Amino acid sequence: MQVPLQIKFRHMEPSAAVEYRVRERCHKLQRFAEHVTCCRVTIDAPHKHQDKARLYRVSIDIILPDEETGAPSHTEQQHTHENVDVAIREAFDAARRQLEDYVRQRRAYMKMQDSKLHSQIA
Repeated sequence: MQVPLQIKFRHMEPSAAVEYRVRERCHKLQRFAEHVTCCRVTIDAPHKHQDKARLYRVSIDIILPDEETGAPSHTEQQHTHENVDVAIREAFDAARRQLEDYVRQRRAYMKMQDSKLHSQIA
């Protein structure tokens, strides 16, 4: 399934190369959690200060289906770095780890529900 992806550039010109890297990373996230319903990525480059390099902030909002697993219905990661590629990588790596945790919790919940069902049948 193709995850709906929304990419927003703030305080900077849109870049096809950056958008391509974000799409690539989002596609890789689908391997860890195929039930992601939406992914919103905001790439922000606040104004550069005179004595500091420009920082890029990448914020990822991942929407998950509302299920009875006790897991959050969405996750959000935000990372800042001087290099936009590094900020994208760090934000998506953190989102991947959080999705992996969600999937583990979901599997544990499903196993618990399955064992309850088997104990009621027996």
